[in-house]
Amino acid sequence: MKLIEAIGIRLENLIKARENFTEYELAKQAGMPRSTIWKIIHPDLTRVKTVKLDTIYQITDTLGISLKEFFSDPIFEEISD
Repeated sequence: MKLIEAIGIRLENLIKARENFTEYELAKQAGMPRSTIWKIIHPDLTRVKTVKLDTIYQITDTLGISLKEFFSDPIFEEISD
């Protein structure tokens, strides 16, 4: 699995884990376009190959977690690139 795919899966799981929380709500609270969140979650459909660290930081800050917490998920142990 590529890093961008793992980031997308992790973000999608974090959104799903919150009751009544959506990609739109995250984007709104983070002050970014919903399309940015969608592109991170669906890199295979959008041909996105990278995501800026400051974008991930903005998302994690909005979710109330640290970058360390974001990247400490087992999904990142499956990175092959």
